[in-house]
Amino acid sequence: MSRVLQLGLFYCAVFVGTGVSLPYMPLWFEARGLSGAQIGLILAAPMLARIVVTPAMAVWADGFLLRRTPILLFGLAAGLFYALIGVTQGFWIWLVCWVAAASCLSTVIPLADVLAMKRSRLEGFNYGHARGLGSVAFVAANVGVGALLSFVRPDLILIWTASAAALTGLAARFLLPPDPVHEGGERPGRRDRWRGISDLVRNRPFMLAVMATGLIQATHAFYYAFSSLLWTAQGLPKATIGLLWATGVAVEVAFMWFLEPWRRRIGPERMVIIGGVAAVARWTAYAFSPPLWLLFPLQGLHALSFAAVFMGSLQLIERAAPAHSASAAQTISSAFSGGLVIGLATLASGPLYDAVGPRGYLAMSALAAIGLIFSLRLLRAGRVAA
Repeated sequence: MSRVLQLGLFYCAVFVGTGVSLPYMPLWFEARGLSGAQIGLILAAPMLARIVVTPAMAVWADGFLLRRTPILLFGLAAGLFYALIGVTQGFWIWLVCWVAAASCLSTVIPLADVLAMKRSRLEGFNYGHARGLGSVAFVAANVGVGALLSFVRPDLILIWTASAAALTGLAARFLLPPDPVHEGGERPGRRDRWRGISDLVRNRPFMLAVMATGLIQATHAFYYAFSSLLWTAQGLPKATIGLLWATGVAVEVAFMWFLEPWRRRIGPERMVIIGGVAAVARWTAYAFSPPLWLLFPLQGLHALSFAAVFMGSLQLIERAAPAHSASAAQTISSAFSGGLVIGLATLASGPLYDAVGPRGYLAMSALAAIGLIFSLRLLRAGRVAA
């Protein structure tokens, strides 16, 4: 089996779960009687916790000999905590279990990205091909479960999510190569690993890249949390909602698979700027509940508002951070973009949804504009350095 296929199948195991949990878990919580504010709090809590939890997990993960070992453990633990949500009852216990499960699973992705990007450099393949296979799995799960939800109870959402998380742990053992965390097999002490994180925080190019990409990525908060509910309120069937989500991910896959020459030519800084402009346009349009015929082309902007910014962030973070801090750098970036900022945005999204409905997207447009300012500073800093 080729390395691209091995890594791609691992990403499939990850995203076959998130393709269901991301758009549909709010429906599961709503079916259990939770309000928009409560749903927003549950979804936001692990994101807010990530700014502390994820770096700590990265330091712990760097203490292993093999990079795949902590990925395996995080996947299995996530599956267990998701399963506990289904056998318990009540907002607070759901909140605790969701934080634990989401924290474990969210750490898997940046750790796997470090491994996959290193392998892509050593073996000469396009990292986007492997990651794109995961996005295909996201689409398949998204559309398939979206169609099934027209006929089955929302309990399927949680069963699927827990099973996929456990599958991720098993996939790490059998599909990821036994790459060492540290070359030569030497494991630095915990104090040295924490010192590496402190050095990154004082690295200005690194922090500029984290701020620019993190703010734009965080604008997807309202979309992730409440787009399915808003489209349902518009009268769209669940199968159509699944197709809308699938359209966004399909253009993301196309971006990763077919636009590598363009990405290299334009550079990561400009990719982030283009993604920021697309995010402002996309969320402003969504705020006015566009009709179905317009929603599909607007979903096409996901290739820029998400994929371009994501790919740009990986390159910028890798370039700005020293090799011995690669894991910490990607997890810090992930903790900021997929943690602190998007957590705050998700926390605000619940009350916004309750108060103004789709107009809450305008807050995401404003956040994207702030991200654009940082991305322009990042471009200027790069020109000065050159």
